[in-house]
Amino acid sequence: MPSSLTYPGVYVEEIPSGVRTITGVATSITAFVGWFPRGPLDEAVRIFSFGEFERHFDGLDSGSDASYAVQQFFLNGGSEAYIVRVASKSSPPVSSSVDLPGSPSGSSFTVQAANEGEWGDEIRVTVDYDTPSPTSTFNMTVTREQTDDSGRRIVIASEQYSNLSITDSLPDIIEGKSLLVRVDPTTITGANRPQPTGTVSGDIAGAIGTTLPSTPQQVTVTTTVGGPSGSGTPHSYTITIDMSQVSRTSQLATAFQNALRAIARDPDDTFDLSRATAKVIGDPSTEQYLTIRAGNDADTVAFADDGGSLVTDLGLTANGQAYVLDNGDDGPLPGATDITGSDGENRDGIYALRDVDLFNILCIPDTMRLGDTEAGLVFAAATNLCIDERAFYILDIPQPASNPREEVSEITEWLGNNSALRNPNVALYYPRPRVADPNNDYLLRSVAPSGTAAGLYARTDTARGIWKAPAGTDAVLRGVAELEYKLTDAENGVVNPLAINAFRNLPVYGRVAWGARTLAGADAAASEWKYVPVRRTALFIEESLFRGLQWVVFEPNDEPLWASIRLNVSTFMQQLFRQGAFQGASPSEAYLVKCDAETTTQADIDSGIVNILVGFAPLKPAEFVVLKLQQLTSQAEA
Repeated sequence: MPSSLTYPGVYVEEIPSGVRTITGVATSITAFVGWFPRGPLDEAVRIFSFGEFERHFDGLDSGSDASYAVQQFFLNGGSEAYIVRVASKSSPPVSSSVDLPGSPSGSSFTVQAANEGEWGDEIRVTVDYDTPSPTSTFNMTVTREQTDDSGRRIVIASEQYSNLSITDSLPDIIEGKSLLVRVDPTTITGANRPQPTGTVSGDIAGAIGTTLPSTPQQVTVTTTVGGPSGSGTPHSYTITIDMSQVSRTSQLATAFQNALRAIARDPDDTFDLSRATAKVIGDPSTEQYLTIRAGNDADTVAFADDGGSLVTDLGLTANGQAYVLDNGDDGPLPGATDITGSDGENRDGIYALRDVDLFNILCIPDTMRLGDTEAGLVFAAATNLCIDERAFYILDIPQPASNPREEVSEITEWLGNNSALRNPNVALYYPRPRVADPNNDYLLRSVAPSGTAAGLYARTDTARGIWKAPAGTDAVLRGVAELEYKLTDAENGVVNPLAINAFRNLPVYGRVAWGARTLAGADAAASEWKYVPVRRTALFIEESLFRGLQWVVFEPNDEPLWASIRLNVSTFMQQLFRQGAFQGASPSEAYLVKCDAETTTQADIDSGIVNILVGFAPLKPAEFVVLKLQQLTSQAEA
């Protein structure tokens, strides 16, 4: 009630209702751990589409099984994932780099590829001074170029940074914006800008620190076309440039070009100057030049004024070549210890996922290329991580060595030799899907089943709920051209009792998932966590209640608290019941929430413990549908 009642009247007091809404967590955030040609190492990066995966990790790569699994995940309905790039720790990949020299000499700073790998050798950096303050600032353009099938170099990514200056904040500015490069902060030297690689297009007067000559306003230039680097007989031309119309070096090139085009063509000339073009460039010798294309001939000619170089006289600088990053190295493919990593202070490998707030499904497609012993190490570590994080692991077994016709016996034998993998938080799918590979003329390639299954989980969760088995005629495998092996009904009858979930090719429906068991769900095991949807529903409820009941900690441990817990947990479970998550015709048949003096004794209270009992009647899939037909004999009418 109000702290004091001092005057006659009506007092208003708000009383807490005790309702604290428990919200269900996401159910299909999938983590992929593996080798990718590009991306941050040992760091979980959150993505929401395959396009975003391409921007950060370079998309499909023939050496990366995980990249094809990520594509399958998004094709089959996935919408959110974490990507962890791992690499060899014994011979780690090396980052590409290049020094950008300052003017007049010395290193200004070093540009590195944003992360390690050979991909950085494709990066080009160009610098110009076309800025409002050309004496102190510069522009930097970063491009990534590749060679297409015809041999042409094409730009696949480009970034532009304007009005930069040499300050301690430069590395942070670039890191905050660029997906391609970083500036090494330890290499910044003085205040010198990097030497330009193209036309110095800033204010000419500012670039030389003086003013342009006021007289004469017109400069006479004698130039020769068709010199040592040209063809045919050299031709000399005398042209006049009106410097009153020139304030930037890009305008200088235009003025020179227009003056050439104005010359009447000599019938004996080899060059058609009416189509001449010009631009200021440079070469490694610091002498300044113009490139002129006259007709179909390209010639480099000196730009001279009364025996001297006009460009040099103006103090302009221009280099013709971009700064090219090099010396990048991918290193060898990661092994089992590289993938598992360590769970210490510097978490790497799969343990980089410890820094993620929530993930529900784990896929490690690189285990397909490992041997049985190495793969077993990864399986054990990944299973334990999923148990800790209340996540579900879809494992990918090593590639079979035998003829496909012997695969069924081989996979059953393999699973028998690896019975320690049987855990309710793990599932196995067989056979592998085959997809069209754009990196190999769209020939079919076998890919890890985990990405396809994880995408199917996500699609089913969205459409029907986590309690629906991700299998059946609705569970069509998208983007799958065929299966590595076509199981018969009899063969499916061999693998299913062993808890190996089948991918099948059914008439009309096409390729579908035709199994929904955890690896603990073999018939002989008689586990209560036999089915994938039952186990994933339990994990979902556990995680949701774990997060939704944090407010309980340090509250007075007595009946008012217990009543509030019962109210909030029952409300959450009732919502799931109304959505069809449980068996039963009434809430009392579908779920149970108990928190009272029976679950929490005085000894528990003295120890600071609150015990909450939550039970639910799960929906189990109709795995075997039995039709019973009876023939009725006709009966005489009475």
